[in-house]
Amino acid sequence: MFPLRDTITYHGAVIATIGLVVLNTLAFFYQLSLGPQMMPVLFYNFGFVPALFFQDPVGESWTIFTSMFMHGSIAHLLGNMWFIWVFGPAVEGRLGFKRFMILYLLSGVAAALAQGFFMPASDIPMVGASGAVSGILGAYLVLFPRARILTIIPPFIFFFFLLPAPIYLGYWALIQFVFAVSGQPGVAWWAHIGGFVLGMVLILYMRPKRIYRADPFWECWRDYC
Repeated sequence: MFPLRDTITYHGAVIATIGLVVLNTLAFFYQLSLGPQMMPVLFYNFGFVPALFFQDPVGESWTIFTSMFMHGSIAHLLGNMWFIWVFGPAVEGRLGFKRFMILYLLSGVAAALAQGFFMPASDIPMVGASGAVSGILGAYLVLFPRARILTIIPPFIFFFFLLPAPIYLGYWALIQFVFAVSGQPGVAWWAHIGGFVLGMVLILYMRPKRIYRADPFWECWRDYC
């Protein structure tokens, strides 16, 4: 299911959201500038490698943060940046720049540690912002349970569906869990789950006491999100 936008009216600047998209994009093009032969070396040196981390947690802890700003392909980058763009503004509008960045970074840390906990002997570098982005999704679910997500569902690519946020994000979380348990290779599924869960927990302590109404252009019900 591909999200296009949500039904939340955004409030305030979204400096962190835009900044993260720009920073991740610049980091990716820097990777490309080094040439394809350097990519494996770059991933191993700056990605999060569970086996190396548990051998030297203090010395390798910095890779948790550098790994968040690296991506393995343009599709990997675009997928993560699109999810930030769709779900980030509403969460940042609610939290503000500082708390949003804390949520994002701590979710990324939780994602790496979750992946490492379930695959401690793995020597495959983990890269990508998806764990931190998962924290945004978890926070969004708690903050806006009555929002709806304008979605394309293959193969019905010419139809649009307004799915309740719990349905969309619940399905997303279920898929991550099923693939993680089944050992589906190629993606750090446990990282997604770790970031998502921490995002849900952190937002309970970080959210302000404010209410936002859904955008009337998209939302016809008398809802508060």
